[in-house]
Amino acid sequence: MSTALIWPDGYGKRVLAEIDSTNTEAARIAGDLAGPEWILTLNQTQSRGRRGRAWAFPKGNFAATLVLLPTEPPAIVALRSFVAALALRDAFATVSGRPDSFALKWPNDVLLNGGKVAGILLESIGAGQGVSHLAIGFGINLVAAPMPYQVEKGAMRPVSLLSETGINIAPEEFLTLLAASYARFETQFTTYGFAPIREAWLRHAARLGEVITARTGTTTSGINETTGTFETVDAQGNLVLSTAKGRVAIAAADVFF
Repeated sequence: MSTALIWPDGYGKRVLAEIDSTNTEAARIAGDLAGPEWILTLNQTQSRGRRGRAWAFPKGNFAATLVLLPTEPPAIVALRSFVAALALRDAFATVSGRPDSFALKWPNDVLLNGGKVAGILLESIGAGQGVSHLAIGFGINLVAAPMPYQVEKGAMRPVSLLSETGINIAPEEFLTLLAASYARFETQFTTYGFAPIREAWLRHAARLGEVITARTGTTTSGINETTGTFETVDAQGNLVLSTAKGRVAIAAADVFF
């Protein structure tokens, strides 16, 4: 624990009393940054998740964004969602001492005792055909979780770290744990590529080998979804399902168990 509480070299940090959204703030400051920067707010007034969904933010919960200046092609940059998920799970395991209680839900959620404790949101800022800046937003239920009626039908049961483990950690302390963990996995990713990240992610994947449903959106004829056995995540980060019609690789979807 003590080594994890050392802030990683090369990463900046700013802590804000209140902001609309850390990802929005990331977009505002990205052009002025010379290196990676963490932004933490103690009160986020316009929290959001994937597809623009609202994200509840009770006092004491965690909202932070890591701004990176990636050099890889966009498809490689996007794989940092797996880097972020592994780093977050590792930070949870460190603070709780209960690594087996946490699992990773494709594409970007962390589960605690089967309930959603955190989500990750990636947003990129382009430069020509590339990505000049990447914002990785973390929304974590440290002390409180939304009520079931506040999440969409069929979504995972919301839980908090406090309710499930009894652990109450301040956002700034958790940020140090997360930043240290992320720095380690980022170094692994930039040094060895996606393969070891993918293998580690799959070791902690929720419902691997089980039947799940991937919903890719809605059309005029109804909900567009695919149900099959969760076989793997491929080298491009796609969800691979084994269905009655064969193997299907899915690049983006909401997953339901």
